Amino acid sequence: MSGGEERHLELIAAAGVFGRWLLQERELRGLERDEVARLSKLGPSIIAALESGDPDRMPPKAYVFGYLRSYAAVVGLDPDDVVLRWQEVAGPEDGRAAPRRRIPVQALLGLVVAVVVAVITGLALFGPPRERAPLKLDRPRAVQRAPYAADPNSR
Repeated sequence: MSGGEERHLELIAAAGVFGRWLLQERELRGLERDEVARLSKLGPSIIAALESGDPDRMPPKAYVFGYLRSYAAVVGLDPDDVVLRWQEVAGPEDGRAAPRRRIPVQALLGLVVAVVVAVITGLALFGPPRERAPLKLDRPRAVQRAPYAADPNSR
């Protein structure tokens, strides 16, 4: 038997123990599977999969922690404890975050050059306004009026 097959069999056995533990905890509290499904808003098939512990029936890895937390809250278990127990069963590969991708140095350098060129171009096109000569506004000229007669009746 290869190491991968042996690990899979160990996972199936440990997951089965975990599922039976969930089932026992629910039954000890006198809760029916349908009641837990209704209160947790999880489908009955998801509850059955969690309680079976069968890795092939378990929901996708991205959802397992949330489902286990919801299940634990309804049943009256500590959600963190339930998730930790599942992590112990599933092993470190389920608990690790996805590895971060490294950006090649050339791509990073290209990005820096592109940003510098964009900044220089922006400053050249939209930079601070140049100083302009102040506007010279002429004052309105005084209007000359025609002389008035001193007395309009004196003609």
